[in-house]
Amino acid sequence: METSPIIQSKNLVKHYDTGSVVVKALKGVDLKVTRGEMVAVMGPSGCGKTTLLNCLSGLDDITAGNVFVEGTDISTLKDDVKTEYRAQHMGFVFQFYNLLPVLTAVENVEMVLLLSGVKPKMARIKAIEALDTVGLTGYETHRPSQLSGGQRQRVTLARALVNDPKIVWADEPTGDLDRMNSNEIMNLMVELNERLKMTILLVTHDPGVAARCRRIIHMEDGKIVKDVPITAEDALKHPKEGDYDCRGERDTGAARISMQQESSL
Repeated sequence: METSPIIQSKNLVKHYDTGSVVVKALKGVDLKVTRGEMVAVMGPSGCGKTTLLNCLSGLDDITAGNVFVEGTDISTLKDDVKTEYRAQHMGFVFQFYNLLPVLTAVENVEMVLLLSGVKPKMARIKAIEALDTVGLTGYETHRPSQLSGGQRQRVTLARALVNDPKIVWADEPTGDLDRMNSNEIMNLMVELNERLKMTILLVTHDPGVAARCRRIIHMEDGKIVKDVPITAEDALKHPKEGDYDCRGERDTGAARISMQQESSL
């Protein structure tokens, strides 16, 4: 496997100006992800996990610093160039599917290719192949309302894979699924990472999901506070002793404050 980073950020800063206050979402993040790695990003809600994913993928503009993808500083590219690059080289998986309810499974998947200029016949062939890859042969004409949550996420994964991406970004890909469907989705993602050497960066609250990756990056307050090779034990650890519980939504800052208040009563 190549050792050069496919994703790299240098002193990445992201601020949101609400008009009355400036939210410092990312505070000088330095990160390297090697081609073919599968990396999880964990941390309390509001710590900057999704913002980091959005900035690295070019979905959000950055305030300062640099973001390199395959050696190109995408933070300097015009919006239309970034959009074209994402369409051709990246795939996205979201917690709540983002499927168009009026389209069938195969139509949702092939739409990515059609928007990139692929001819309809070839787009349909590749969409059917992608659905087969995620185990949905026979469900091509089903609309999202006719599919289970796990099946919908499989369609989302097929849509992310259909353009043969170099990088897949996944924001809480199992967050809306039960444990069985979560395991099935992660099995698929691990298989695709290992078989296709596809680089995957995912955000999750679930230590069981993170434990399936090769690295876990822990974030807190807009910074990376720990970056470790993966073991199941590492997924449950936090660099600060004590008040961090990463089992689901109890890891939010508000929840920790609430628990501290309760303990003082």
